[in-house]
Formats: sequence, C-alpha cells, structure tokens
Amino acid sequence: MQHSSSPFADALLKRLAEIAAAVRFYSRLPVPRFGPADDPAAPPSLPQLAWAVPIAGALIALPGALVLATALAAGLAALPASALAVAVQLAVTGALHEDGLADTFDGFGGGWGRERKLEIMRDSRIGAFGAAAIVMALLLRVTMFAAIAGGLGPGAAFAAFIAGQSASRVGGVALLAMVPPARRDGAAAAVGRPRTQDLAAAFFAAVLITLVLVAPRFGVLAALAAAALIALVTVAMAFWCDHQIGGQTGDVLGADQQLSEIAFLLVLATVAG
Repeated sequence: MQHSSSPFADALLKRLAEIAAAVRFYSRLPVPRFGPADDPAAPPSLPQLAWAVPIAGALIALPGALVLATALAAGLAALPASALAVAVQLAVTGALHEDGLADTFDGFGGGWGRERKLEIMRDSRIGAFGAAAIVMALLLRVTMFAAIAGGLGPGAAFAAFIAGQSASRVGGVALLAMVPPARRDGAAAAVGRPRTQDLAAAFFAAVLITLVLVAPRFGVLAALAAAALIALVTVAMAFWCDHQIGGQTGDVLGADQQLSEIAFLLVLATVAG
C-alpha cells in the first residue's frame, strides 16, 4: 500500500530542495537530493531561490568558519588563521564572486564605452584593475578577520565569518530587481527578477541571522549598522552599473557580494578594535 505524503512534508521538501539548489549554485559542496522534484543537474533559477540565499550563504560559510575557529583555538596566530580560512572559502566557492569582482573592475576601469566594457567583462583574462581588486579584497578580508579575532576572540570571528557570507549575498538578488540586465543574451536576462515576497523573505532571513550571530558579540547597533551598510553598497552598485553598462550582469552581482562583505566586516572590525 502506498502512503501519500502530507502537504507539510511536501512543502518542507520543496523548501529544503530550494536551499540545496542555492548551495549548489554558490558553491562546490556536495549536497544531498531532497525529494523527487530536486534535480541536482537542473540549472537553478536564482530569482526563485532568493529567499534561500542568506541561508545558503550561512551554510557555505561553515567550512571556512570552522577552520578559522579551530585554528585560533589551537593557538595559531590570528593573521595566518584568517588567511587559511579565506583560502578554504575560496576553494568552497570556486572563487565565484572574486571572479565577478575582477571582471567588473576590469570592465568598468578599462573600457571607454558600454559595449567595450561588456566585451572586457566577458574576457576570461584578468587585467590590472581586476588583479588589484582581487588582491585588495583578499587583503581586507584577511586582515579584518584577524582584527576581529584578535579583539574579541574565536567566537566573534566565527560569527562574523558566517554572518558576513550570509548577509552579503542578499544584495546580488536585490540587484536583479533593482536594475535591468545589461545584456539581452546574458545569464541575468534569462533568469528574470525575484518576486517581492521572496526578496522580503531574504532580507528578513539575513537580518535575523545577523542579529542572532553578531548582536551578542558586537552589539545590536553594530549588527544593524553592518546590515545597513550592505544596503548602501548595493544601492551604490545599482547606480554605478547602470551608469557604466546600463544594467547588471552576473559579474556585477559577484562584485556586489565582495564589496558588501568587506563593508559588513569593516563595521565589525571597527567595533572589535
């Protein structure tokens, strides 16, 4: 006799499948299959997964955060422990957002017209602007994690690592709604825009995760300020990319994540110092 699943179980499996799809999209982590409707080989639709993005960001951050906390607890100095954690995170994500940061800065900094900028962004080679952007982003993240660990300890560094990875990804899905695609044939044009309720759920989840992890160690004001700074970075990115190339691309979304995470950590490192 076959037993039909309950509506609650079906809804839960659907939500778990969406979180799994978001983790697969943003990382190289092995993720189990959740139900028959969960197809790991199917290309994910980022707008439909918008609500799950901050949750996926927190899960993706766990390996790097655990390495950071473990290395610090074992007695490794804050700077090499932070560098090791960021290296682990690069391996987990395949440097997805760093690649977008480099392409965005190469295009915006090296091209004169809209079409030339987009052409440069599609080029797989990294130029001077892109290389400088990656180096500075890595330096800032490593040194700010070290400052947080040195000032407030491994627990605070662990919390900052996860919260930053979670909250910083919301800006990317917000840009899908704020700015039109720069290319009609690009990936951003194909995925469409997230629904308002999914964006609202993503914002709520990101703020909740930030408050739960950050507020006990850095204070509620610092947690809210860090989240607000991400919003400001995303608004600035929306104006910048619209001015430069007339819209957003996947590379722009990656650049926004990197700049948002740096802004988030800047607030926490200031408090820790």
